[in-house]
Amino acid sequence: MELKIEHITKEFKGAKAVHDVSYCMKSGVYGLLGVNGAGKTTLMRMLCTLLKPTEGRITWNGEDIFAMKGEYRKILGYLPQDFGFYPDFTVGDYLMYIASIKGLKPAVAKKRTEILTRKVGLSKASKKKMKTLSGGMKRRAGIAQAMLNNPRILILDEPTAGLDPNERVRFRNLISELSTERLVLLSTHIVSDIEDIAKEILLMKEGEIKYSGTSEQIIASMPERVWRVTVPRKYVERVLKTYRVSNVKSVPGGAELNILAETRPFSEAVEEKITLEDVFLYYFGEKAGEEYDTL
Repeated sequence: MELKIEHITKEFKGAKAVHDVSYCMKSGVYGLLGVNGAGKTTLMRMLCTLLKPTEGRITWNGEDIFAMKGEYRKILGYLPQDFGFYPDFTVGDYLMYIASIKGLKPAVAKKRTEILTRKVGLSKASKKKMKTLSGGMKRRAGIAQAMLNNPRILILDEPTAGLDPNERVRFRNLISELSTERLVLLSTHIVSDIEDIAKEILLMKEGEIKYSGTSEQIIASMPERVWRVTVPRKYVERVLKTYRVSNVKSVPGGAELNILAETRPFSEAVEEKITLEDVFLYYFGEKAGEEYDTL
């Protein structure tokens, strides 16, 4: 099982949305982490054969995915960030309809629908119309439609967008369960979505994969350390202009700041353990002196 990306570039009117990306993925969960506009969706749409690369190639077990055509789509499950549905269809009808599009026989489709509605926690909602579902329930229905053909490759584009913390936890658990004996690629700009479940994390910025590896390797790649210090309120703006700050917390009389710096910024600063959130903010957040809302 190997999905290989080789020097992929995608241009739109001369602008490179994805530039010279190469990566090899096998079974397990892979997290594609980056801010909105980083090129994540464009990359995923190429992996789903919805867009053809301007340059480079993508192979599945050594075979070009665009040459495989329908054979590749049989092993693929895809949940786009905004997926369409008929609002007056019930959950069950919607899944049966998608199953027919995917070429599943009615008996197989019915069984898969029953299994998946139970797995994603929608058994009691199977007769509810799609338009009546909450955002979290709709995303669960989206996961179920992506899993109807029991895919070897499952691609999820911002699957927790707009969900509350409880729904995000449910999704993480579900995705971890679904990753058994298949490849799952999940894009997000929310660190907690992938921090504990991703086998490898790819940091994408301006169309390129800047860093990749395990969570521990990504954290170790950060050249700066994290320092916690409390400063009076009148000095907060000055500190924000001088240092890169990953967190600001209001406390009586001032603010507690997490500062990213190679050396101790203040004598009273205490070194903190680096988290993946700190790394994300280091690579993608505001630099010292950039516009920052102070307390």
